[in-house]
Amino acid sequence: MINFAQVGNDLYTGKRSIDFIHRQKRWYAFSAVIILLALGGIFLRGLNFGIEFRGGTEFRVSGVTATQSYEQKAKSAIAQAEIGGNVSASVIGSNTIRVQTEAAQGKTEAAKADLAEAFGVDEGQVSASLVGPSWGASVSQQAIRALIVFLVLVTIVMAAYFRTWKMALAALIALLHDLVVTVGIYALFGFEITPSSMIGFLTILGYSLYDTVVVFDKVRENTAEAFRTKRMTYAQAANLAVNQTLVRSINTTVVALLPIAAILFVGFTFLGPGTLLDLALALFIGIAAGAYSSIFIATPLFVDFRRKEPAIVELDRYVARHGVRHESIASSEVPTTIDGQAVDTAPGAATGTPVHTQARPVHKYAQAGPRNQPKRAPKSKR
Repeated sequence: MINFAQVGNDLYTGKRSIDFIHRQKRWYAFSAVIILLALGGIFLRGLNFGIEFRGGTEFRVSGVTATQSYEQKAKSAIAQAEIGGNVSASVIGSNTIRVQTEAAQGKTEAAKADLAEAFGVDEGQVSASLVGPSWGASVSQQAIRALIVFLVLVTIVMAAYFRTWKMALAALIALLHDLVVTVGIYALFGFEITPSSMIGFLTILGYSLYDTVVVFDKVRENTAEAFRTKRMTYAQAANLAVNQTLVRSINTTVVALLPIAAILFVGFTFLGPGTLLDLALALFIGIAAGAYSSIFIATPLFVDFRRKEPAIVELDRYVARHGVRHESIASSEVPTTIDGQAVDTAPGAATGTPVHTQARPVHKYAQAGPRNQPKRAPKSKR
C-alpha cells in the first residue's frame, strides 16, 4: 500500500521529485488541445444561454410523474399551440416538469391547455410566467465589469507583492485558461448558462488565484534561497517549490470538490435544475481546472518568462560549471540584486556553503586545528 504521508514528505524534502518545469511543453500541448476544443465548442456549437438571457415563457406542470417521453410530450404540446423556436423541458423535484419556450405572445392560455392535456392534469396545475431578457443582460454586463476590475486589481497586487510583473502575467494566463476551459465544457456538453453559472465563473477565478499564489510564494522563497546558496538552478528551485506544495494543492482540491460533488449528485438525482445545481456545476469544473493550471501552467510559464534574465542565466551557468558542492566563486560572479531585493554576497552565500555552517576565513599563518584553545594555567611555585 502506498504511504501517502511518506510520499508527501519525500516530495517536500526533495528525495522524490516530479519534473514539472522541464516538461512544460507537454503541459502546454495538453492545455492547447483542451483550449482548442473549448473554443471550438464556444464558436461552432455556441453557448446554451438560459431563459434569463434570451427571454421567453416558462411553463411548469405540477403533479405529474416524469417518464422517458416527457420531453417529447412537452415539445408536441408547444408545437400544437403554434409557439415557435427552441423548446427545452426538464424535471424539477419529483413531480414538476419545467418547459421553456420563446415568448408566447398571446398564446399562453392555449399552450397551458395543450400541456395539461398532454400530461393528463387539470389546467390549473399548469403555470406560466414571462421572462424578459433585460435582467440577464444586466447580470452579464455587471459580471464582465466585475471581471475586468478583478483582473486589473489582481495584476497590481501581485506585481507589488512579488515585485515582478512576470509572476502576475503568469497568474493571469492561468486564470484565463481556467475560464476558457470551464466555459468551453459548458458549450461542448450543452450545459445551460444561467446567472448562477455566471456567479460560479467569477468564484472559480478567486479559488484558482488563491492556489496559484500559494505556489508562487513558495517559488519566491526557494529561488531566493537558490541565489543565496548557489546550490541549484532557478528552474530546479521553482520545481522543488511545486513539488513541496503538490500534496497541499491536491488535498485542498479534493476537500473542496467532495461537497460540491455531493451537491451535484443530489441536484441531478432529486432536485433537478435550479440555482444550486447551476452554481455547483460551474464550481466543480472551475476548481478542477484551477488546480491543474496552478501546478502545470502558472509556474512553468513564470520560469520561462524569466529564463533569459542575466542574473538567472549567471546562476544557471555557475551551478552547471561548479556543481552544487563547489566551495569557491569570485564575488564578482554573484548577483547583488534580484527582484529589487539585495542578495547576500557574503562568502557563504557565494560558495554555496549554508550560512548556518559557514566557517570564517582563516589567516594564512594560523595554526591548523581547533582555534581559541584555552590557555593552560601556569604551575604554581611552591
